[in-house]
Amino acid sequence: MPGINGITTPLKLIFFLCLNFATTLTAGDDHQFIYSGFAGSDIIVNGLAEVTPNGLLHLTNGTAQLKGHAFHPTPLNFHEPLNGTVQSFSAAFVFAIRSIAPGVSAHGLTFFISPTKNMSSAFSNQFLGLLSKQKNGNSSNHIFAVELDTVLSSDMLDVDDNHVGIDINDLRSVKSHYAGYYDDMSGNFHNLTLASFEAMQVWVDYDGGRKQISVTLAPLQMAKPMKPLLSINYDLSRVLKDKSYVGFSASTGILDSHHYVLGWSFGLNKPAPVINISKLPKLPRIGPKPRSKLLEIILPVASSTFILALVTVIFLVIRRKIRYAELREDWEVEFGPHRFSYKDLFHATEGFKNKHLLGIGGFGRVYKGVLRKSKSEVAVKRVSHESRQGMKEFIAEVVSMGRLRHKNIVQLLGYCRRKGELLLVYDYMPNGSLDKYLHGNTIQTLDWAQRFRIIQGVASGLLYLHEDWEQVVIHRDIKASNVLLDGEMNGRLGDFGLARLYDHGTDPQTTHVVGTMGYIAPELTRMGRASTLTDVFAFGVFLLEVTCGRRPITQQDGQDVPFMLVDWVLEHWQKGSLPNVVDTRLLNNYNVDEACLALKLGLLCSHPLPNARPNMRQVVQYLDGNAIFPEQILTEITRNGGVEMGANYVVSPSPPSSTSFGTITVDLSGGR
Repeated sequence: MPGINGITTPLKLIFFLCLNFATTLTAGDDHQFIYSGFAGSDIIVNGLAEVTPNGLLHLTNGTAQLKGHAFHPTPLNFHEPLNGTVQSFSAAFVFAIRSIAPGVSAHGLTFFISPTKNMSSAFSNQFLGLLSKQKNGNSSNHIFAVELDTVLSSDMLDVDDNHVGIDINDLRSVKSHYAGYYDDMSGNFHNLTLASFEAMQVWVDYDGGRKQISVTLAPLQMAKPMKPLLSINYDLSRVLKDKSYVGFSASTGILDSHHYVLGWSFGLNKPAPVINISKLPKLPRIGPKPRSKLLEIILPVASSTFILALVTVIFLVIRRKIRYAELREDWEVEFGPHRFSYKDLFHATEGFKNKHLLGIGGFGRVYKGVLRKSKSEVAVKRVSHESRQGMKEFIAEVVSMGRLRHKNIVQLLGYCRRKGELLLVYDYMPNGSLDKYLHGNTIQTLDWAQRFRIIQGVASGLLYLHEDWEQVVIHRDIKASNVLLDGEMNGRLGDFGLARLYDHGTDPQTTHVVGTMGYIAPELTRMGRASTLTDVFAFGVFLLEVTCGRRPITQQDGQDVPFMLVDWVLEHWQKGSLPNVVDTRLLNNYNVDEACLALKLGLLCSHPLPNARPNMRQVVQYLDGNAIFPEQILTEITRNGGVEMGANYVVSPSPPSSTSFGTITVDLSGGR
């Protein structure tokens, strides 16, 4: 027995030291710690966050619309005991963001200092799992953060969709800069893509004496650049609580995004320990495993004759099948609707022959096809990767439109992808677009009953997009050429190439103006802000276009000033001669009350003041006869330039009654 004790006692000591070695590396002392990977550490995680078996801190796992957090387990005393000011501190960490494609992610992550570990009320998406909409900007938050954001959120005043920001109690950064670093040798700035799938380093430094915050970013293998990416003077003594936690937060939107932290160090009144890059855990592999070097060397030598024969066979097979080649990625399993094979679409359109071409737009060509198995007719839109509708827009369209269900919206049936090309498959609308019946050379004229039914249908579809679906969809290009007619001449809204999705209750904004001249609301050209009311404006112009049978803007021979349909209708309404603007091709065979209602509603919807316009639910009620049209309101706001305040309209000192409703706008999207 003494011999056994002589052996076990040293083993117990070694075992005890091994257990404490990881703690020494991670927990450190009260002023300094380092994590070279997180396996076996006591780091605290919640939400989506987890520590992987190989030691990665995995903040989000790709689940949509959720968040993840990680905290150093013990709070730190940030204030000087004597004067109460925040002490100097520094942090360094290595992170990586991976999503469905390089440069595409939703959303980002933050390094933060917070007085609490309870962040259950924080929102995902643009709030990055750090704050909520109600608390954003409150000085009572006592939060300092550095955000690494990969989505441009207009309500957060982001500079772009790839930036670093310094946040004080608010996700509207006090200072931000697009991601990159300054070269020590030349001083030149080099861009970095945060969601590049590659690991990067970040240094966060606070000089308590100078009250200066600095943030530096660099590729993984590079030493810390001398010039920081961001630097600002700010006294954190007014922000941070004495006992505060340090940690990370991240959130996702609609895309499959993953946020990783590989290593982390921190120093309070001490430099953050240097992270040994070679000891960090490895990120998950992208793509197939590398082939064996032995196989690459021996196989060609030992089997050269066989390889020649195999290459010949492969060449013949590829030549036969190359026309049917497709591009498939893992994320499509989760996000894609029904996927069509390119071979089926190729045969359905007879090789995309011109005789099946339905039209050409800004986003590509549209062909009619007949599927061989079901014998159903479809419309196939071919969009190149180089067109203005890029990968992000394609993903948004497939993910969102595949779930839209309404009788007055063209149904997206599925899609296919090839290298450099995207194909969207829709229900085929046998009667084509409304535009050709209003302005084309067709001899068929729509009677008034058909026109009014089309108007009601488009209004119903637009109401569904604005209010009745799970998200708010702003169409942004409502016009006659984007209204398609089915076999029974019912109107259906199509071409959502310009659509944007917004959660209910948010303030949708855009960064650039898109649309077609004559349909763009005045506030959209001034502020670049799209909303449901800009759709209402375009719908108002559409009402006048269908009722009058004339385009919104036309250049008449011998006239310097173009003809403005809205101004023309307004002039006749003020004169009491509104029936005189109804399409003469109807030969006075129409319901006068319905036509006048459509014209007056068109004027109200296309009013230059957004608050004077009704919403689409009110529009549908007026058209269906379930509400009385507010004739007096139209009279007052037209004569006096009234502005809506709550439920009432009041007179404001605006231009006189001769003020033009029509505003000449520029088709910044290029039109279609």
